[in-house]
Amino acid sequence: MNMRKRYPAELRERAVRLVVEQQGEYPSLWAALCSISGKIGCTPETLRSWYRRAEESQGQPRQAASDRERLKELERENRELKRSNEILRKAAAFFAQAELDRRPK
Repeated sequence: MNMRKRYPAELRERAVRLVVEQQGEYPSLWAALCSISGKIGCTPETLRSWYRRAEESQGQPRQAASDRERLKELERENRELKRSNEILRKAAAFFAQAELDRRPK
């Protein structure tokens, strides 16, 4: 006997929103789906179908897997470069202050 579990529309919308917002924090879409589905009490495949349906209803074209991976790689690189720039900015300020504090000969 196939008993389907009905989820309220609010729960589906919230779950899809969580996937969209937190997808960048996971190595893949499937990892995000598995993690979030466990928290809301559905299967990853159910959440994936909700996500795909929401994507299609918004008219967003599907990206190829290689495009998604490349985008993730670029976002990761961007975060790393921003972090490096912040470190360099702080180091430059530190050394500039040290130069000002140094006694003249």
